[in-house]
Amino acid sequence: MKVCIIGAGAIGGLIGAKLAIAGRAEVSVLARHATLHALRQKGWRLRQGDELLQAPARASDDASALGHQDLVLVAVKGPALTTVARGIGPLLGPRTRVLPAMNGVPWWLCQGQAGAVDAPLDSVDPGGVISAVIARERVIGCVVHIAASSPEPGLVQHGFGQGLIIGEAQGGRSAEVQAVADLLAHAGFDVTHSEDVRRDIWFKLWGNLTMNPVSAITGATVDRVLSDPLVRAFCTAAMTEAAEVGARIGCPVSQSPEDRHAITTKLGAFKTSMLQDVEAGRPIELDGIVGAVREIAQRVGVATPNIDALLGLTRLFGRVHRLYPEAG
Repeated sequence: MKVCIIGAGAIGGLIGAKLAIAGRAEVSVLARHATLHALRQKGWRLRQGDELLQAPARASDDASALGHQDLVLVAVKGPALTTVARGIGPLLGPRTRVLPAMNGVPWWLCQGQAGAVDAPLDSVDPGGVISAVIARERVIGCVVHIAASSPEPGLVQHGFGQGLIIGEAQGGRSAEVQAVADLLAHAGFDVTHSEDVRRDIWFKLWGNLTMNPVSAITGATVDRVLSDPLVRAFCTAAMTEAAEVGARIGCPVSQSPEDRHAITTKLGAFKTSMLQDVEAGRPIELDGIVGAVREIAQRVGVATPNIDALLGLTRLFGRVHRLYPEAG
């Protein structure tokens, strides 16, 4: 199987390195700048504990040089996805599948749903640019349950977790997705082939919706977020709103916010991905994690005063620190 990785940061670099090391796929990577240079000079590098694993990398900044792929795995930050869509064409053959390993609401989540919710989401796909290039029929939905970081370009530090949930964006199971699941499992991931990956995506989002932005604007690790009773109650209220939105679009959440808080507390003092982005001076993925939830809520008629407040506060924080674009 020919696999191209777009976005060789923490998650993309981890998946690309493990696939290359496993040796069952022909792995290439579309990269730029320092990451491209590092991959060309040093290949894939993955640090697990005290062990450094390496494999040669076929890296380019020209999609045309890599050609049609069987699978394109996109692991960029949400704000970069429109740019990726504009340049992905040379990688897409008639049967190429696209697997976005990203946080938040994907551009395709509401496609095929009844009513106004079916239209492209302005928050994550302004102008429908992504939808026009990457049809839902190509998409393999994905939920990542892995903690990793990239301390320098081309190097990945694996933290914990090996979990990947994948499934047809349109629902059900398929031989094509099973082949991808088998490939990833051979590389060492704990893969679940889901019949309803939309629901799995919303469930993860439901937890990230509050922890990511609250940690970003406060600088607090999640244990401190949840140890403050007022902040915890605010998070619970926002999650309750998001659960109602999910129920309206066929993604019900069966867990209670308090049950989720208990699970998150067990993870200890960790920094969310959005807090890591703030500390590194990178743009924050606010639109996919919070903005899209509010946009969907407006379309299905669910009032979200707590999500609205969370979006407004985090958006203002991001603009003040130049991590989120100004209005207009």
